[in-house]
Order: sequence, then C-alpha cells, then structure tokens
Amino acid sequence: MPKQKTHKGTKKRFRLTAKGKVRHRQSGTSHLAARMSHKRKRNLRGTASVEELEAKRIRRALAGNSY
Repeated sequence: MPKQKTHKGTKKRFRLTAKGKVRHRQSGTSHLAARMSHKRKRNLRGTASVEELEAKRIRRALAGNSY
C-alpha cells in the first residue's frame, strides 16, 4: 500500500506543536500595513492557533510530518 504524501502547501504554512496543536502565521502582514493602526499591526505579530476542526484536516495533510 502506498504511503500518504505530505501536502507541500500545508507544510509551508503550518507547524505542529509538541502537544499537537497547529500554529500558523497571521495573514495581512505582508504589505499595505501603513494604513493599519499600530494596535492592529501589533496584534497580528507572531503565530496563532488554528481551530480544531481545521487542525484535523491539516494534520492529515501533513501526514504525520511536522516541520
């Protein structure tokens, strides 16, 4: 039986924590940030957790490989 391949797009966008939570980079930070308030930009820093329903799909797409 063939193995499940890792979805490369998912691999680039998400990481699994040691406890199995899925983290991702906040969207809307690449460009056009000059019009945002400082508070909005500050709150978009760092990574955020993904909802559990989506996390299940992402874990399946990563095929057990965390990067």
